[in-house]
Amino acid sequence: MTGKKINWMPDWLDRFDALVSAWLDRHCQAVLRICLAIIFIWFGALKPLGMSPEEELIKNTVYWVSPAWFIPILGWWEMAIGIGLLFRPLLRMALLLLILQIPGTMLPLVLLPEVCFTNFPFGVSLEGQYIIKNLFLVSAAFVIGGKVRHIKGSD
Repeated sequence: MTGKKINWMPDWLDRFDALVSAWLDRHCQAVLRICLAIIFIWFGALKPLGMSPEEELIKNTVYWVSPAWFIPILGWWEMAIGIGLLFRPLLRMALLLLILQIPGTMLPLVLLPEVCFTNFPFGVSLEGQYIIKNLFLVSAAFVIGGKVRHIKGSD
């Protein structure tokens, strides 16, 4: 157990806090990668299956390409990100695919503000909230990417 004792905590609580913190430090990268992988695999799989609630938004945003091929390819791309996050040798490729994909997910905020905002800039619609949550996905990818050279052992 490393770190400073927190002065206001009783000794037993400080020891418990140190144990929990150490456990989180050891496992947080794996948990974050698995959770992010689940999101990308799940949401990605909905697209080729024709079950994505985003389908209409995607069609209206990327109107210059055929949704018949674009939406399934986007779904496969997202599933590739998720699968890559699960396997260490594919991690860097998954992070690259994720970073390349994210600007496209933000396009509706610019191209369809009437859909994403109820009262610009702070009144956000359900679609806008769905898109803005991608900021968290990007930050999670940055946390994973920032530690990719420091990962010990295998998960």
